[in-house]
Amino acid sequence: MMSLKHGILGLLSYGPTTGYDLDKMFKGSLNFFWQAQTSQIYRELNVMEKKGWITSEIVIQMDKPNKKIFSLADSGKEELNRWLMRNSIEEDIRIRDPFLVKLFFSGAIDTASNVEMMKQFRRCCEYALEKIKETLEHFRKKDEGNQNSVYWEMTASFGYYYYEMCILWANDTIKKLEELR
Repeated sequence: MMSLKHGILGLLSYGPTTGYDLDKMFKGSLNFFWQAQTSQIYRELNVMEKKGWITSEIVIQMDKPNKKIFSLADSGKEELNRWLMRNSIEEDIRIRDPFLVKLFFSGAIDTASNVEMMKQFRRCCEYALEKIKETLEHFRKKDEGNQNSVYWEMTASFGYYYYEMCILWANDTIKKLEELR
């Protein structure tokens, strides 16, 4: 199972960066399928530095605040590779979705509220689908020739199909709920 640490190690494998830029990279890529708060990312950076998986260097700037650049250490590369090579597909594909748990027990509230909840779910999925389309277009245009972009595109493509499926499912679920009224 992925941890936030592995996502950060993966992003740092592309090159040294600041915590600020790492947070932006995370939110612009991994955030579609793994969410983390900025404070969590910085907390993990500190933990990983103590473990020796990453190193940091302070860059002194005259006209701006100093910045801290994080780099992947050899032991961090080893941990990332260990995690990537671990055969845990059955564990990794398990669904843990709080929304589905909520829906499972939603027979306890009125149908109109559930229809509205499903419409809100659909709107969120439609928004996410639009964002994924933008990401896919970005990968296809900007990152041609970058071997990693093929994997980024495959991941974004999964997000595209996932949100498409969620919208279809939401439409079907709304229809069933409206029939209950």
